[in-house]
Amino acid sequence: MRQLIIIGSGPAGYTAAIYAARANLNPLVIASSVEAGGELMNTTEVENFPGFPEGIMGPDLMTKMQQQAERFGAEIVYDDVVSVDLDGPAKKVVLGSGAEHSADALVYATGSAPRKLGIEGESRLSGRGVSYCATCDGFFFRERTIAVVGGGDSALEEATFLTKFASKVYLIHRRDELRASKIMQERAFANDKIELVWNSAIVDIVGEDAVTGVVLEDTVDGSRRELTLDGVFVAIGNDPRTHLVHGKLDLTAEGTVWVDGRSSRTSVPGVFAAGDVIDPTYRQAVTAAGSGTVAALDVEHYLAGLGEAGVPDATADQIEGLPAV
Repeated sequence: MRQLIIIGSGPAGYTAAIYAARANLNPLVIASSVEAGGELMNTTEVENFPGFPEGIMGPDLMTKMQQQAERFGAEIVYDDVVSVDLDGPAKKVVLGSGAEHSADALVYATGSAPRKLGIEGESRLSGRGVSYCATCDGFFFRERTIAVVGGGDSALEEATFLTKFASKVYLIHRRDELRASKIMQERAFANDKIELVWNSAIVDIVGEDAVTGVVLEDTVDGSRRELTLDGVFVAIGNDPRTHLVHGKLDLTAEGTVWVDGRSSRTSVPGVFAAGDVIDPTYRQAVTAAGSGTVAALDVEHYLAGLGEAGVPDATADQIEGLPAV
């Protein structure tokens, strides 16, 4: 049996792995078979991660984190977790391959998944003009007319990136002002290829075998019109990936995994959580990385308190201080 299993390979998972590996906990990182590296693998240039004054591409940043974790002895497995058993002192994980692993402690750092519009045509035309990843699919829309749905930083980043390929990019937002940061708004407003479509919501995506347009509803007067398009990129936020722990860990009103204060301790002893799966507010790569640090230190503390029988000698409230770094 291992000391630690980490589920997730985004900034939180890999940072937890770096710290845990340096503490000789020999962590096993379940990195997913198709989504290894987390959401940053679908991001273009990251300009706000400390230490990279010229910026760094999202996939490059995740590759460096992975290499750093492996340098200190973390083991990476590219498979998907299909179930977890969190009862008892041994935390058990079953993978899609059928392999089973057990550990004294588990860090749940599964991140979040793109939120869907939930409208007619979306699922049917997914991969046929409907996309959730500009860096994945932007190339296929050279000299095409497309739309990005959303009003936050992610939506504006996607829209700006897509202007490298598309001839026209509509940015569709249901309000009359954007949530995005000032610098992202300035870039979008200055781009001649981007046209803002205010106070509008997509109520249908049109097309048989591929997207040919969308039906827009005015959020002020309720009128509808059709906009001809070749593609729709959805960037309206993300939902925490908690499906594996429903009924097993306490969740918050926002749907994230509950943790005790500023710690990573969940409602089950020996199970810790980090990253976007516990954060409904900030959802930044750097805050996720910091959260992974907290998880690794909490795990180290927890394992140090295990008695010979494999149960904690002290409760979390009785343990004071943090290990030296």
